[in-house]
Amino acid sequence: MASNKNGTIYTGVTSNLLKRVYEHKNGIFKGFTDKYSVHLLVYYEIFESIEMAIQREKSIKGKNRVKKLELIEKRNPDWKDLSEEWLKDS
Repeated sequence: MASNKNGTIYTGVTSNLLKRVYEHKNGIFKGFTDKYSVHLLVYYEIFESIEMAIQREKSIKGKNRVKKLELIEKRNPDWKDLSEEWLKDS
């Protein structure tokens, strides 16, 4: 998730992406994403197991900022909020 294009980036893992995005967007939990207004889903990956997801999360968190930006821009060059349609009626 990101605050805006080239802004603050947050990397996390969840078993329910829709629910977690909703929580971030609505400030349900006070913390990093709420403090830095990190509310745009700009990149995500889906895995078959939580173990694989956690391994990938650690890999991404270990990358420098330039690599993280490249990862986002490769799939989402406009930094569009990928959850926009999901949460229309929420």
